[in-house]
Amino acid sequence: MEKGLLEVYQTPQLQNPSLLVGWQTHDVGKLTSRIVHFLTEQLGGQRIAEVKPSGFFPLGGAAFKGNFIQVPESQFWACEKSNLLIFTSDEPKYEWHKFLTAVLDFAEHYCQAKELYTISARHSLSAHTTPRRILAVYNQPAFQKLLQDYELEDMTWEGRPAISSYLLWAAERRDIPGVSLWPEIPFYLAAGEDPSATKLTLSFLDRRFNLGLDLGELDLEITNQYERIAQLRRVNAEIDRYINRLETGLSLNEQEQVKLAREVYELLKERG
Repeated sequence: MEKGLLEVYQTPQLQNPSLLVGWQTHDVGKLTSRIVHFLTEQLGGQRIAEVKPSGFFPLGGAAFKGNFIQVPESQFWACEKSNLLIFTSDEPKYEWHKFLTAVLDFAEHYCQAKELYTISARHSLSAHTTPRRILAVYNQPAFQKLLQDYELEDMTWEGRPAISSYLLWAAERRDIPGVSLWPEIPFYLAAGEDPSATKLTLSFLDRRFNLGLDLGELDLEITNQYERIAQLRRVNAEIDRYINRLETGLSLNEQEQVKLAREVYELLKERG
């Protein structure tokens, strides 16, 4: 492990934990931030280390609060009772390879992590009433077979490689099995929150790691969100028509997508 890249606060009591990585850049539907907060709160997560930002993030992109500068945080959390190691961070702007090496060095050599899960999210052109899916990319066929009963769907990616893809590749070179999880979020919920996608992802993690999570608050959020959108559909025939088209598998043009996303966002923000 290269010296000076990390600051370690305490030694966790973990036994070959699973490493869960959540990227907060472009946090679609606030999925990653909600999941990390939910897990650390319910599982008693303790912050144990961080990757120092110098050399990875531009100072010009940092925010100020009062007289203090707020730099991006790249933190490790240990949930000892559940044997989970969580890493949450913005995507680095520079030195991706060095950054990801530091993350895996700490997870592998300091905590003896045995497997990797990354969490991001992707936009979907489906309606919010359509059941969510979790798409997945694996770095080892054997790991894909191990998770075949968890209702994950294979993802085909043809765009620019995501940072999770690089992390999976780096983990595979260390013989650490890994999967990148991409829950789908309806495009018109992407700027706000999607408790349905959050619950689906947490349910997978709960089942996989036997966490004993209480997801009741998410059930209430889902019901509340559906009721709000249903009310909007009752008073706005155009929005109802848009969503109905999505529910029947038809598409919207760009202008219609923008209007639907704006109307739903304003509604949920106003009453949030």
